[in-house]
Amino acid sequence: MSVDYSTVKCGSAGEADSADDSLGVGLSEILKGKQSVALGGHIRPDGDCVGSSMGLYLYLTEQYPQIETDVFLEEIPEAYRLIQKTEEARNCIPDGKQYDLFICLDCGDEKRLGFSAPLFQNAKQTFCIDHHVSNAAFADINYIVPDASSTSELVFGLLDKEKIEKSAAEALYMGIAHDTGVFQYSCTSPETMEVAAELLRKGIDGNNIIEKTFYEKTYIQNQILGRALLESILILDKRCIVSAVSKKEMEFYGAKPSDLEGIVSQMKLTQGTETALFMYELETQNYKVSLRSKGKVDVSIIAQYFGGGGHARAAGFTMKGSFHDVINNVSIQIARQLDQEETQV
Repeated sequence: MSVDYSTVKCGSAGEADSADDSLGVGLSEILKGKQSVALGGHIRPDGDCVGSSMGLYLYLTEQYPQIETDVFLEEIPEAYRLIQKTEEARNCIPDGKQYDLFICLDCGDEKRLGFSAPLFQNAKQTFCIDHHVSNAAFADINYIVPDASSTSELVFGLLDKEKIEKSAAEALYMGIAHDTGVFQYSCTSPETMEVAAELLRKGIDGNNIIEKTFYEKTYIQNQILGRALLESILILDKRCIVSAVSKKEMEFYGAKPSDLEGIVSQMKLTQGTETALFMYELETQNYKVSLRSKGKVDVSIIAQYFGGGGHARAAGFTMKGSFHDVINNVSIQIARQLDQEETQV
C-alpha cells in the first residue's frame, strides 16, 4: 500500500515550529511498518554528506534496532573516520536487494547517488532530505530547505532530541561545521547555532571535531594546495581567481579527490576577488568544477546552466573539454552576472 505525502520545499529551516510541521509527517511515521532502510549520499562525499548520513545511521541503529539499516557511501575520506562506525558504510550494493525505504541525504538529484542509485530506484518508498536549491524533489517524500545551513541540520530537526546519542551528535556537528565553513558562511543562521549548541550539550568535543576533520591537513594535501595557489591566475579584471589540477599532477603527488577539498575555499579568500573557480581532472579532458562566491555572483545559476547544482555561494558541476575551454565557458557566465550587478549599482 503506497502512502501519498505532499512534497515539501521550504524556504527556511526556521519557518515552521519543527521539521514535523514542515513535512506534515514525522520520521517515526515514515518508518512505521518498515523492516529495512537504506541510506545513501552523493558521490565524492563531503563533510555534510558523511555527517548527515552517519548521524542518521547511528540514530536509527540505536533507536530502531528492529529495522535493518544500511548506509551506502563512496570511500569516506580518512579525516571523517573520526565518526563512529564509518567502517560499516558499504561501497557496493547487494544483488537483488529491495529496501522498504531509501533515504537519500545531501543529494540534489538521483544521478548524484552514484553506485547506490539502483537501490533508490528499486526501493518501495523513497525519502529525500536536502538543502540544495537545485533539488527538484525527485523522491516520494521530500524535505528540502534551500536556506538551511546543511543537511545535517535538517536531520537533527527530524530526530527526537532527547534520544540523540553522543555518537550521532558528533556526526551531525561535523556536517554542520563543514557546510558552514565552521559557522562563518552566510548560511549560518541563529537556528544553526542553536542546533550546534544542542549537539555540544550531548558531551561532544566540538573543537576536536573541527580541528581533526576541517583544519588538519596531510602533507600531500598541503603540497597540492600550495601547487594550486602557486599556479592560480586572476581573470575578469582580477575579480575571479582560477586554478586547476590535472590528473597527471594528482598522480605525481599521490592525491585523491578528497585531498582537494578546501582548495577553492582558500582561493576565495584572495583579496579583491569576487569568485573562485577550481577544477581538477577526473579523466582526460573531463573536469570537476567547483565555484565559490562572496555574494555578487549566484554560482548556483551557473552550475545549473552546466548541468550541476549547489547554493548561491558554493556550487559545482562536471564539464568536458580542455582547461581553457572550461575557463572560457564559465568566465562568460561569471562576467555576465558581474556586469549586471555593476549596472544595477
